[in-house]
Amino acid sequence: MSLNVARARRNEALLAYAFLFPSLVFLAVFTYWPILRSIWFSLHDVVLGDPEIFWLGAENYLRLLDDGLFWKVFANTALYTLITIPLAILVALLLAVALDSKLRGIGLYRSAFFYPVMIPSVAAGMVWVFLYAPGYGPINEALTFLGLPRLDWLYSSKWALPAIMLMSIWKYSGYFMLILLAALKLVPSDLYEAARLDGVSAPQRLIHITVPLISPTLYFVIVIGLLHSYQIFDYVYVMTQGGPADATNVLTFYIYQNGFQYQDIGYASTLANTLLVFVLGLIGLVSVTLGRRVHYLGER
Repeated sequence: MSLNVARARRNEALLAYAFLFPSLVFLAVFTYWPILRSIWFSLHDVVLGDPEIFWLGAENYLRLLDDGLFWKVFANTALYTLITIPLAILVALLLAVALDSKLRGIGLYRSAFFYPVMIPSVAAGMVWVFLYAPGYGPINEALTFLGLPRLDWLYSSKWALPAIMLMSIWKYSGYFMLILLAALKLVPSDLYEAARLDGVSAPQRLIHITVPLISPTLYFVIVIGLLHSYQIFDYVYVMTQGGPADATNVLTFYIYQNGFQYQDIGYASTLANTLLVFVLGLIGLVSVTLGRRVHYLGER
């Protein structure tokens, strides 16, 4: 009997590995191997298209520490993350709470707020270039109508990065909203009813009931948002090309510049590895801090 059980378990394990094998091959070829290759390139002087490479050791990493533009790009990326992700999640949470109702036509409103997610990033970037146009853009026309001064937006070192942040919040919020909206469906309605009878206001219900009970989903959204924020490239490429004066240059675009414009694959790999380590460390920090505050339904 025990022999049959062991054989059944072994067959079950083999079947599981057989199903996992295509995914493992995909990960190995398109994820782990490129990471290892990038680490190898970062230790060499590699020029795009040149078959010869030369050992440099840690020189690329020492060069990175002395690269003033890298620190500016790093600051731009960090500022983008610190502002865009919290605001996008806040907007998404408020939209999810507002759209968690049974009003007539609510599906249309949900689709309208989710629609920006479906627009290709390049197309969305081109649309916002038109909206930000200094001479005829609708946003500047609206500012003029309100009696406010026109802004150069994408042509100003002061306003270019905030302009991309605003566009990103518009793009991300619908995606986060859909995830949070699904989480709200799991919150027992009896809790809200009891809170209303006790005279608890809507903001207090949001803070003390909604947020704690959907905290696992909020935690997931924060992690996904952080990963998205450090992958930003297409908006910068389409809208500003990192300018003006590198005001919107971010790490991913700086990696692209070094790798494909300057053809310095070794330094680009160094930047990519640094970005990977930083993101992993940031996710670990979020896990240690916010992860411990997550409340799962059914826990005591």
